[in-house]
Amino acid sequence: MACHEIAALRLGLMNVMGKFDPAEREHELAELGPLATTAGPLKSLAEARDLASVARIYETTLADLGAKVSKMPAGDAKLAYHNTLLVLTKKVELELRAQIEGLDRLGRELEEMHDFVHELYPVD
Repeated sequence: MACHEIAALRLGLMNVMGKFDPAEREHELAELGPLATTAGPLKSLAEARDLASVARIYETTLADLGAKVSKMPAGDAKLAYHNTLLVLTKKVELELRAQIEGLDRLGRELEEMHDFVHELYPVD
């Protein structure tokens, strides 16, 4: 279940970063199986082209995963495993958010540095 979310996220990030490694791509597509071509959040995430879409769609996939796990019977032998997958995907969500915030900060700081350079060397 959660391996699908991670595989789709990796594919979306590969798109955003312009990284094309055929072996990695095929590995993640194999992990997704038919979900890679089935309409829904996982397919959308795998095909995302910008970071905002990746973050937004990933959150949707996590909500869907949480709903699926919450419907599992209490005595299900795989419940503990799936709960662990929820923890893993939540950690990935937090890390993704931190990376995006870091990039946002970098953009703001670049503007600040640009302004500082013009303070030192005014444009005529």
